[in-house]
Amino acid sequence: MAVRLPRPHRDDVRIALAGLLGGLVLWALNLGMRKSSEPIVLWDGRWPVLLPLLVMAGCEVLRRQRPRTVLLVGTAALTLDTTTQGNIATFVMFTDLAYAAVLYGPLASARRILWITGLLTVVGTVVPVAVWRTPEAVLIGVIVGAVAFGPATTGWLVRNHRDAAEAARLRAEQTALLAEMDRTQAVTAERARMARELHDMVANHLSAIAIHSTAALSLDDEDTTKQALGIIRENSVEGLAEMRRLIGILRNSSGDTEPSAAPTLDGLGALVDTARINGLDVTLDSTHVKLPAPVELAAYRIVQESLTNALKHAFPGRVTVTLAQQDGSLSMRVTSPYGDRDGPRAPGSGSGLVGMRERVALLGGTFEAGPESAPDSHDSRGKIWAVHATLPTALGGTE
Repeated sequence: MAVRLPRPHRDDVRIALAGLLGGLVLWALNLGMRKSSEPIVLWDGRWPVLLPLLVMAGCEVLRRQRPRTVLLVGTAALTLDTTTQGNIATFVMFTDLAYAAVLYGPLASARRILWITGLLTVVGTVVPVAVWRTPEAVLIGVIVGAVAFGPATTGWLVRNHRDAAEAARLRAEQTALLAEMDRTQAVTAERARMARELHDMVANHLSAIAIHSTAALSLDDEDTTKQALGIIRENSVEGLAEMRRLIGILRNSSGDTEPSAAPTLDGLGALVDTARINGLDVTLDSTHVKLPAPVELAAYRIVQESLTNALKHAFPGRVTVTLAQQDGSLSMRVTSPYGDRDGPRAPGSGSGLVGMRERVALLGGTFEAGPESAPDSHDSRGKIWAVHATLPTALGGTE
């Protein structure tokens, strides 16, 4: 199976070609770093200089893909170049390999390279001075630092800046993502609020209109028809008023507070009277003091929707509405006869129960709705539909 070599970066190819061409120019001009008479030169002549130069240029091609490997090979090539007359381009390309190994290599490897080159610089400074005891010996440490430690330090600094920039970019992306999620959640919450308000404001009146219009069409009686048309007109007017209030909510610029015209529990009497006009037998038992506006609005809407459901679905009989405030909470219970009605009824979508449950959940209360056994015998069917909700009366520490 053939080994697939990594594809070099275009900039690395340009660096390698520039280093190779520069070295060849110096070689053609016979500008070596050492004279052939120096003891360190083991390979005299011009041609031995080309081998480490070519190897170093080849290492430059893979400086990003294989930073640690090319640094080791480059170190061997630099050692070989030291035993020849030398070429300055070979030294310059080695410094770039040390820089690239720290910048592009793994973090642990970059730390090791930095420590090793720093230790070699210290050793290259102290040992020659201690052995030869001449000031010129310090130049060895300076050369080691310039060739190895200096490029490694530069690569480390650039790497830190690059990682910091990448971390800042990721934080910016996360912030933007969180902001978009918050915006989406806010839009969803606002749409849910609008849906609840629309349903609670209009459903009661439209249900009454649908039921009484059906009765007026099905019964050929002038008095019944006149009475039904009166109820239809009254519900239509009230529905238009509620619709205007909904438009006021939608136009409210703040979006976080209810308009001053929001219904309160003081309006339960009028709500029950309207339900009686629509044909329900309703009794109201309410004991409470002034409550926070969100609690009063939620309680009013729950009673309103419960009466709407009773008007649409309940078996003929008495509907009871009970509100009691105690121990920092408002307890609400609405019961109606449970069973299939014989007269006209309006279709239901189930949105009312969802809306009531959402209102209670937003305030941190509890909500239950379902059929129960009747506690007395006034209901011939033996069952009632009960809606029970408990709302906390303290919001943010305010009673």
